[in-house]
Amino acid sequence: MKWVSFVGKSDRLGVKSLKIPRIAPFAALVLLLGLPMLGILAAGHPTDRYLEFPPQTLYVQPASFSWMYFVFYGLVFLIMALPILIIGGYLFLRPPVSYVYKRAFPWWGWAGLALNAISWFVAWTRIPAFAVIQPHTFFPLWLSFILVVNALCQRRDGACMMTRRPVYFALLFPASAIFWWVFEYLNRFVQNWHYLGIEYGALEYAGLASFSFSTVLPAVLGTRDWLLGTRWIQEGFIFQPPPLPQTKGLAVALLIFSGFGLFGIGIWPNVLFPLLWVSPLLIILCLQILTSGAPILSSLRGGDLRPVVSAVLAALLCGWFWEMWNYYSLAKWVYRIPYVHRFEIFEMPVLGYAGYLPFGLECAAVGDLLDRTVKKPLGLKPVKEAEQNLHVSFGA
Repeated sequence: MKWVSFVGKSDRLGVKSLKIPRIAPFAALVLLLGLPMLGILAAGHPTDRYLEFPPQTLYVQPASFSWMYFVFYGLVFLIMALPILIIGGYLFLRPPVSYVYKRAFPWWGWAGLALNAISWFVAWTRIPAFAVIQPHTFFPLWLSFILVVNALCQRRDGACMMTRRPVYFALLFPASAIFWWVFEYLNRFVQNWHYLGIEYGALEYAGLASFSFSTVLPAVLGTRDWLLGTRWIQEGFIFQPPPLPQTKGLAVALLIFSGFGLFGIGIWPNVLFPLLWVSPLLIILCLQILTSGAPILSSLRGGDLRPVVSAVLAALLCGWFWEMWNYYSLAKWVYRIPYVHRFEIFEMPVLGYAGYLPFGLECAAVGDLLDRTVKKPLGLKPVKEAEQNLHVSFGA
């Protein structure tokens, strides 16, 4: 029997115990919130419609479908996804392995599966007896998902985020609500999605929405932890890296580019709408470089793609479940994507799923920032704790 550890040293994964200057997250928040509104003011657009709460008025008219834009964005999506598909497909076709699990599937994982089945049934049916709770199934669906994905880690590794770092896990929920409200704010300038069935007052809407938004980070980061321990992630995404520049000049240039993009996103929403997902990532990375923090992509410099790929795929996998459970739910969101709104998978146009790729890295960045704030390393450092007991057994 051959025993192989799937966990490398933290420095190999590009995670070091560096202090990120506190100015970086606040500067990022100021830029993300301030620049779009400054652009609106400079263009002379009325500001009241962007601040309407709850948001109901549709004032951005999305451009009609264009094959030229569709092909262009499709090629960009394919270039980003192709290496993962090729490597993942190669490893998937290799002979299967047998695993020796550290623990039994925990009871709370079974409870999560039961809660998911009940919530899914209630969300997708229109039984009058469930009418009161049917608009509120998002939170129990995603709480159950979080429980199950942590249970899968617990079974395989003998530990998971929820049991190993309960304080950090609990703090992810309020941090997640704040995190997603930033994207809701940015969406006001492009209106790529809007909600149906939200007939609530401002305070009620804020509370119910925050409750739902609180599940985003725990779901994505829990899924990232689970994916990070899989064989095809561990074995397939380490390479000899080319020289990667990390100069402050380049960081300044990208920061200016993303800043101008955010400034103009409300003025030219049909052209700049992809920057809703790209600009936050660029701003976070650039500010980390400029303040001598540890960039979330630093593992690339050592040739290790595993932290990046696991975060990206975690968001994409969660995105599939977000869109699927949303499709037949009573309270739901729908999309209005300029130029590429065609070939929907559930409510989402197929190319809209590309937004989940940078979103996964943004989730990882915010999770790492919260981790450093509570003075205990997460990122990939918690995996180091499991080095003492996490092994995967290949069949003889």
